[in-house]
Amino acid sequence: MTFTAVPASADVYALGEGPVWDAARQRLLWVDIVAGTVYEGRLDPATGQVTVTGRHVFDSTVGAVAVAADGGLVVAEQATLTRLGPDGSRDELARVLPEGVRSRLNDGAVDPAGRFLIGSLAQDDRVGQEVLARLDGTEVTYLDADLVLSNGLAWVGDRLYNVDTVPGTVWVRDYDPESGETGPRREAFTVTAGSPDGMCADADGNLWIANWGLGRVECRTPGGELLATVETGARHTSCPVFAGPDLDVLVITTATADLTDPGSGDGRLFTARVGVRGLPTPYWVSR
Repeated sequence: MTFTAVPASADVYALGEGPVWDAARQRLLWVDIVAGTVYEGRLDPATGQVTVTGRHVFDSTVGAVAVAADGGLVVAEQATLTRLGPDGSRDELARVLPEGVRSRLNDGAVDPAGRFLIGSLAQDDRVGQEVLARLDGTEVTYLDADLVLSNGLAWVGDRLYNVDTVPGTVWVRDYDPESGETGPRREAFTVTAGSPDGMCADADGNLWIANWGLGRVECRTPGGELLATVETGARHTSCPVFAGPDLDVLVITTATADLTDPGSGDGRLFTARVGVRGLPTPYWVSR
């Protein structure tokens, strides 16, 4: 089954990523990584159009954003996690990457119990040394330290799925949200065409994975069977999320980064209705 997404606004982002739906405040958030900016927006579910209502600019790259229960934000800067309070205050929560390491934080998500997970990617020629980390209170726990390019995260039942983009691998492990206990990591499946990027899950337990290079989002079972595609026409399709009051609008970020001849759709937000609903996005909880 093939769906076609439509542009949701005229705005263009160099590296649009990490869309998050804040149901309590009916707002959409996303980032432009290289611009170091977190955007807030309003989604019109009837038209699928997104209007920017605010932005927060940082002095470094911004890999991901999460929403706290009080409406504040957790922002993944270059190497640290920053708490952006509802009053605009900014406080460092934790350093994830050590000083002197040429990596930056990348995609992140909140687990069902309110912990924030974040991955990294190398900015030099190192291979297989990137992390998937979890913020427990103010302590950082490392789940993986051998990834090539840590990317999308999604929970389906009692399992965590995470993407390692360069080898095209989607990993899975048992995950107990209450205790934080995790089982051994194992390969769920490998995407052999294009590069898997950001990811979310739907209420039926399937994964929606942005494919960087193929200009689409792919719906796959937890075992990797391809069920549907959502074509954007933007070659660097980066991340999806289910949004709107009924969680039935798929919002997709894209990028112009690394494109020498960006087209009219590259770097824009897209939306599509794909006949299923997503799962509510958990809020980060300070412990």
